[in-house]
Amino acid sequence: MSELVTQPRGFFQSLGPGLAGAVSLTLVHQGARAVLKHPPRMDVLGMRSIKKISKRLGLPTPHGRALYQQSLIGDLLSNTLYYALVSMGRPRRIYLRGALLGALAGLGAVVLPPYLGLGKRPSRAKRSTAFFTVLWYTLGGLGSARAAKRSLLASATP
Repeated sequence: MSELVTQPRGFFQSLGPGLAGAVSLTLVHQGARAVLKHPPRMDVLGMRSIKKISKRLGLPTPHGRALYQQSLIGDLLSNTLYYALVSMGRPRRIYLRGALLGALAGLGAVVLPPYLGLGKRPSRAKRSTAFFTVLWYTLGGLGSARAAKRSLLASATP
């Protein structure tokens, strides 16, 4: 392997693969809404978070389409930053790192909302909903790892 491929990635270099993982996760979530009876509704958790934070800060609470759009933007932004962790550092075992970070995010999305006062139904309506939540976040981590690996391979070729 060339030296360029084994160099650690920094934060800004990791944002592209992080965005790839976040977009793939968001597309799966949005597509599942049309197909599954009880899909994970992480957008609902996002909207509840925005409402809760707005009230705490004394800001006007968005409603309707504006609230939904802010939720999706917040999901993309936070997931991009999180999935950027997959490609930071050396590329060794990047798929394992992506799967583990994705699975941890999925477990957090299933377990933490009730403790944060966001309710539990959007990610745990049924056992299959919780399973899909963890699975899709894991796939997002793997998507980020794949994008990082491709970008590393592309930068290594002259």
